[in-house]
Amino acid sequence: MPVTDEAIEKIKSMITSGELAPGARLPKEADLAERLGLSRNSLREAVKALSLIRVLDVRQGDGTYVTSLEPGLLMEALGFVVDFHQDDTVLEFLEVRRILEPAAAAMAASTMSEEDLAGLRGLLDELGEDLTLEEVVANDLEFHRRIAVGSGNSVLCSLIEGLAGPTARARIWRGLTEEGAVRRTLEQHRAIYDAIAARRPDLAESWARVHVAGVEQWLRGTLGPAAPRP
Repeated sequence: MPVTDEAIEKIKSMITSGELAPGARLPKEADLAERLGLSRNSLREAVKALSLIRVLDVRQGDGTYVTSLEPGLLMEALGFVVDFHQDDTVLEFLEVRRILEPAAAAMAASTMSEEDLAGLRGLLDELGEDLTLEEVVANDLEFHRRIAVGSGNSVLCSLIEGLAGPTARARIWRGLTEEGAVRRTLEQHRAIYDAIAARRPDLAESWARVHVAGVEQWLRGTLGPAAPRP
């Protein structure tokens, strides 16, 4: 195992064992390097790598701390990776959305509070007649984010938010090129909301699957026969 990877594993072990709790400050560099049997250079590289994926927080003049380790924070790296992928690779992200978002909608139908439901309804009511495509997509992203939050599962919510970037680009592309796409999006949002408000997990799941699958099907048709099939 490369020395830097070994250093990462040792710090990770200190965190997973509970020796270093979320928010804890790491020992001084010299002390920690000696304790772990590492060179200070290897330790610095490990700390740098773990800070990039938001496990550690390096504060100049103060020290290095373990972050909160909340799923949303740790999964920010997923969104960074996802943003590099375009074209037919986006289909794979849409396939994952087709699995995750119906599950989130079904869970939201059981767990979403009345206050959050009212907020979701208000979000739909914000959309008037003369909308720009950018406004529709921004509303779409927020609609799906609120449902993910309403699922009550922070990991699921973080995964869905991480997939939002490239699939949003696909939605913009569809809105510009497919007649009636915006109208269908708004109608399907309303159907998903109605199912969640009625506390119908099965119906919410079905409408969410139809909604995401529509974008996926359109993109497959646009990319042509070379597009991979699920």
